[in-house]
Amino acid sequence: MQDGTAGRAANETDRVLTLPNIITVIRLSCLPLFLWLLFGRDNQVGAALVLAALGTTDWVDGYLARRLGQVSEVGKILDPVADRLLFFVGIGGILIDGSVPVWFAVIVLVREVLVAAATLALAALGAKRIDVTWAGKKGTFGLMVAFPSFLAGSADWSAAGFFTGLAWVAGIPGLILSLYSAAAYVPIARRAFAEGRAARAAAKAGGAHAA
Repeated sequence: MQDGTAGRAANETDRVLTLPNIITVIRLSCLPLFLWLLFGRDNQVGAALVLAALGTTDWVDGYLARRLGQVSEVGKILDPVADRLLFFVGIGGILIDGSVPVWFAVIVLVREVLVAAATLALAALGAKRIDVTWAGKKGTFGLMVAFPSFLAGSADWSAAGFFTGLAWVAGIPGLILSLYSAAAYVPIARRAFAEGRAARAAAKAGGAHAA
């Protein structure tokens, strides 16, 4: 029984066509809609709604993967890649539109580039996977509220003032938490790298003994 269960678990992690992965692809496919509404139709409110929906559904694919037992190797790569693309395209589009202060958007983009580069470098060096911290999650949530709100706040409609205020209320704490989490990742990354190197050394030693 244990062998069969282990076999099924191993097969599940290799699956590509899972509900969480489908949701991730759907979220990615909405990016052209966001850009079309923003630049093709000059509909800032509509674009803000699409971006807000993409941000608020960020947790859905991960939750379903754990809940349904459909955590896959493809999903582990696809989900963070999708999140980064949504972040970069969303912020970049709003920055080009002129709906967000340049300094605010640039700080967030630089932080994201550095974190993404560090993540890729650590993975290439064999470091253990680093889980997102509480501060990182809350910071990302604040920013995902802030950017659509900046966009909605720049539109010519009665609720513009409310959304501009909401953007700052969510954006400043989100920015502070995201910068704090980036700094807090440094010792975590060092530890993950050391643990990954130790695990590779142990596996190599075990292979040598087996030979």
